[in-house]
Amino acid sequence: MKESAVHTGGMAGRGGKQGGADADVAVVGAGFAGLYLAHRATTLGLTVVVLEAGESVGGTWYWNRYPGARCDVESIDYSYSFSEELQQEWRWTERYASQPEILRYLNHVADRFDLRRHIRLNTRVTAARFDEDALTWTLTTDTDETVTAAFCVMATGGLSVPNRPDLPGLDDFRGEWYHTARWPAGGVDLRGRRVAVVGTGSTGIQAIPMIAREADHLIVLQRTPNFSVPARNRPLSEAELAKVKATYARRRARGRIAPSGVPSDREPSPGRGVPPERRRQAYEAGWAEGGASPLLRAYSDMLVDEEVNASLADFVRDKIGEIVDDPATAAALTPYGYPLGAKRLCLDTDYFATYNRPNVELVDLRKTPIERITETGIQTGDTLYETDVIVFATGFDAISGAVTAIDVRGRADRSLRDYWRTGPRATLGLMAAGFPNLFLVNGPGSPAVLGNVLAFIEHHVEWIIDCIDSLRRDGIHTIESSEDSDERWAVQVDEIAAATLYPKAESWFAGANVPGKPRRFLPYAAGLHTYRARCDDSAARGYGADFVLDHALSKHAEKRP
Repeated sequence: MKESAVHTGGMAGRGGKQGGADADVAVVGAGFAGLYLAHRATTLGLTVVVLEAGESVGGTWYWNRYPGARCDVESIDYSYSFSEELQQEWRWTERYASQPEILRYLNHVADRFDLRRHIRLNTRVTAARFDEDALTWTLTTDTDETVTAAFCVMATGGLSVPNRPDLPGLDDFRGEWYHTARWPAGGVDLRGRRVAVVGTGSTGIQAIPMIAREADHLIVLQRTPNFSVPARNRPLSEAELAKVKATYARRRARGRIAPSGVPSDREPSPGRGVPPERRRQAYEAGWAEGGASPLLRAYSDMLVDEEVNASLADFVRDKIGEIVDDPATAAALTPYGYPLGAKRLCLDTDYFATYNRPNVELVDLRKTPIERITETGIQTGDTLYETDVIVFATGFDAISGAVTAIDVRGRADRSLRDYWRTGPRATLGLMAAGFPNLFLVNGPGSPAVLGNVLAFIEHHVEWIIDCIDSLRRDGIHTIESSEDSDERWAVQVDEIAAATLYPKAESWFAGANVPGKPRRFLPYAAGLHTYRARCDDSAARGYGADFVLDHALSKHAEKRP
């Protein structure tokens, strides 16, 4: 947006702070989104405070230190695009970066752009309240500190609050237990020990092969088998990196308009009517290339046409049968009952082959569910699996959970938890009714997790900060959605999802993994390109078509000195 004079009208000008607030913008979380928010906001002259619960920057990549943790989008795309200098100087070492490398990258970004001075570490936000008189947000932390700001941005991450299993007897267990999303910074020594892993989603599929190499005996307790395809991870050569860096600008431009945020050199055509042998050739090529995109994007109707989807699902099932030696184990690992991709499609390195190891045992919880945790292990039916260490790879309260973990109160003390009790909803996935000047990054109703999260984050951050800058220049003091706009957007998100195969699976996309969480498909499934156009249109029309704008500083302004 172009620079122009600031209409103060009681609000501080650019770089000033409203009503004695500590900052223009308070940001919760110092992961990819929080760091970019700090950079983008300060570049426009806004003051910002970032509050982070961890001992370091990194967000999800600080906490998720489990063995085998790595991104499932290629490193060269799972990184910031806002700085040409940054992407030219940083050298990714692998096709899919590991957690330590991603954390090093984020620390480099924090240092390179001098962002640490805006960040308070070891500071968990427990509450956020809107003051209708001062038109500011007050954030309270677990250290009893408070921070006030005109705007509050929840950069809390879509996959950041662990889904801790509620299993009877867990407190009686005499061994050690860990959740993958809270893995100790120093690691866990599993050598020569009996280990049980509960959960075979994306995290479990990454961790299990690594743990199997170290443990004396590994028991994997699986409730729902998942589709997984090979990552084909490998070191990146200097020649390959040089080629990418020479064309990075064009690659990033393609990614910004791609449905998944991942650039592609070709537009897929429909698979309906393609002969089975030609489909299989396409699938074999995608399997050999590795990664999710070559298979999910083999045909444009993969996630809307059941027959086309079933052909790929059958292909992957056949591959599982070819890899796993024991037929009974292969059958237990083979997913049925939902379309491929309707749950998160996992990437792996030797996951299925791990079950050929003599020290690995699979327990099918569909046949014998966990009854309780005992002092020495896990009881399922008549069998007690004795173990020294239990690893829970049970996922997250996704997309909305990190926000509702905070006691957020808006106008008239409205509780966000109560407002979302029947299902999370937010206009454009960005704002919820009754919570002025509160923005969400990758919130419910945004593309959220259906692709390259980094592309989604950059778009959201840029939209939010441009919006704040525009409001301040135009003398507008609050922006918020209405209940009608929230519901209209939620219905649109539902309708888009209903036109796909996503609702045919019980997935964390709809909150099915968290007991008591309202079922509603949370991500916007029409793709980043469509979503970006919709958000850009809202901004181009001055935001008023989707949000309520208030030029009045406060109905109680005359009471303040």
